[in-house]
Amino acid sequence: MDIDSLVQRINELARKHKESGLTKEETEERAKLREKYLQNVRRNFKAQLETIEWVEDQQDVKRK
Repeated sequence: MDIDSLVQRINELARKHKESGLTKEETEERAKLREKYLQNVRRNFKAQLETIEWVEDQQDVKRK
């Protein structure tokens, strides 16, 4: 399931929850989808952090 369809389904369940409530199966599905979404966010954030390079300021290099 791609991220767009994942978010779409989470939003559908959120709307249904507000309007009429969710069944036990839908509540479980929502929890699984939310966890899958969070895992994706964490993985992407970690990958982004791993690409960061520390660069020293030129003034700091001269002082050493």
